[in-house]
Amino acid sequence: MTASFRDFNLPESFLAALDQRGFTEPTQVQEQVLSQADLQRDMVVQARTGSGKTLAFLLPILSELEGGNKNPRVLVLSPTRELAMQNANESEFFGRIKGLGTAAIVGGMSMEHQIFKLRHGTTVVVGTPGRVLDHVRRGTLDLSEIETLVLDEGDSMMDMGFREELEAILDAATNRKRTWLFSATMPEPVFQLAQRYLTDPLRLELNHDEEQHADIVHRAYLCPTRQRMESLVNVILWERPTLCLVFCHTKADTGEVAGRLQEEGIMALALNGDMTQRERSNALESFRTGRIPVLVATNVAARGLDVQGVSHVIQLGLPDDMETFVHRSGRTGRAGHEGSNILLLTPAESGRFKFMIRTSQMRVEWQKVPDVREISIIQREAREESLLAVEPSPEVRAWAESLLEKSEDGAELAAKLLSVIVKDIPTGYALRETLQRELDARRDRAESRRGVRTGVRFDGTPRERLRFRDGASPRGRGVLIRVSKGRNDTEWSVGRILGALCSSLGVDRNEIGNIKMRDTHTEVELSPAALDKLNDGGRSRLIDRGLLDVGPREPRLSGPRRERRFDRSGERLDRERFERTGERFERRERPRHEKY
Repeated sequence: MTASFRDFNLPESFLAALDQRGFTEPTQVQEQVLSQADLQRDMVVQARTGSGKTLAFLLPILSELEGGNKNPRVLVLSPTRELAMQNANESEFFGRIKGLGTAAIVGGMSMEHQIFKLRHGTTVVVGTPGRVLDHVRRGTLDLSEIETLVLDEGDSMMDMGFREELEAILDAATNRKRTWLFSATMPEPVFQLAQRYLTDPLRLELNHDEEQHADIVHRAYLCPTRQRMESLVNVILWERPTLCLVFCHTKADTGEVAGRLQEEGIMALALNGDMTQRERSNALESFRTGRIPVLVATNVAARGLDVQGVSHVIQLGLPDDMETFVHRSGRTGRAGHEGSNILLLTPAESGRFKFMIRTSQMRVEWQKVPDVREISIIQREAREESLLAVEPSPEVRAWAESLLEKSEDGAELAAKLLSVIVKDIPTGYALRETLQRELDARRDRAESRRGVRTGVRFDGTPRERLRFRDGASPRGRGVLIRVSKGRNDTEWSVGRILGALCSSLGVDRNEIGNIKMRDTHTEVELSPAALDKLNDGGRSRLIDRGLLDVGPREPRLSGPRRERRFDRSGERLDRERFERTGERFERRERPRHEKY
């Protein structure tokens, strides 16, 4: 049976306000919090972004309070100005019903106005950690009567470096009776904070991976490496989003991307931390009302925005980590509505992203970036749909009949009219051939690398398996070393590493065994002869090329280590050959530069 807000102990005035706003059924996190028998204890709630956490803590807290309080009783801390303002707006809406005042304390806004608000009495304070602590230290915010402290998006506040501010505020609010921590994830710093400041907290964990992405379709578009902006234009024209958030890595990127989209005839604005609060609020309001369909933002918006109706999230390039990817994608598919999470990745980035999501259960649709021909078709269909839906006025119909009488060919006349109509319709860029050439080149390089490893020549003909010069297989006899270049270093490949080793050590490829590329390094087997060359000046040459770190650890042997002895004259004796063949120790001249 579906739960209702009326199933919980909420004031009738709140229920009427919820009905007025169209909120009839609580979300899962709201239901779980409201159904708890003891709401006076500390609580840790792990729930995904966009799950309705704001009302989950505001409804039960505001329900208990009575109007007329002049000193702050509730403090809500949020990581960003946008999220704090949204929480403050919700608190003000429901608090007004019961005569409870709310003060928003965030950076980028007038300190004098905030002081005025605090001095004239408020029950709920909502703010960012930096500005709240500033007021505490100035003496304009008294935390002595704070009974409830809510940490919203605790993981985000830790990521943004607010740990010291949070601890200082928690230490100052000595009389608090309960502390509620809401967080999408529970990294170690958040866990430590909870251990230190919360007492026997109730733990609610609602952040399941399969639920997190149930309403979101994930698509990854492969795009040419040097044409990411053109690819973004094509994807927007192809997807035709109603409200779209585009995420960039840096603040500078947001302005550049928004400007380029405007040049392409796509209405877009930037949102980043360098903008004033007024500029950020105006951009957000334009986006929320739909006047601007595309908002280009940094990760500041990934954790703070709560805009209903976002149909698409587009992530430009590889996300920093899985957590960033999840928080960004959580801006769409909210409140039971479906959304699309789009990634624009180069072929090189695609492999790294597949590795990033290897343990996730999410399904990602892989496609090549839309091309001009495909976009032209969908644009034409959209224009046809809008044309056929128009009901012409009698004057226009009479004009059409007049034109038909003057024209000898009705189809020719229609073609001329359509030519005028579609003249300014953007169709994007021709990218498919460029992308295909890049994919073909990467495939050829991969085949060449596989040829080196599996015994196939570059021309496709088989060759003998790699053997060391004495005919023995490298496995079990070679020495395994670790090279500091891996798959993440896109300019390096197995073939290039092989060539660098051969030239630096002065050996041919038969002295190099298996080469296994990992993400951050590569494991290489060297023959005994190649190992001698490594110790005889080859190590410094590999360091100069960036293939070995300064002061590397001793190479790990995958077979028996060669025991070397020297007689008094400095000549080296080879015990391994004696033990293998029964021959007497041989005296060999010690290499001039060998270290011992």
